[in-house]
Amino acid sequence: MEWKLLATVFGIVFLAELGDKTQLATFLFAAKEPQQLLTVFAGASLALIVASGIGVLAGGFLSQFVSERTLTLTAGAGFILLGVWTVFSAIRAT
Repeated sequence: MEWKLLATVFGIVFLAELGDKTQLATFLFAAKEPQQLLTVFAGASLALIVASGIGVLAGGFLSQFVSERTLTLTAGAGFILLGVWTVFSAIRAT
């Protein structure tokens, strides 16, 4: 196992997940069911594991046909487009 890669992926995903809608939904479930915190934790953890597994499998599959550079540029462009869309949505909502 490559520990530097593990730490990098953990750090980036951890920071990206802080305060996002998944964490907020988990927070709400935990608040609604305080006697079932372990169940909420297990459900949220399993969901994130499965979603991450899909990402890993899709990335591994795509990397066989598309270069890392192309994937990086495409992902970056997608994030920029989502950011622009979010800003325009916020402007229209005011």
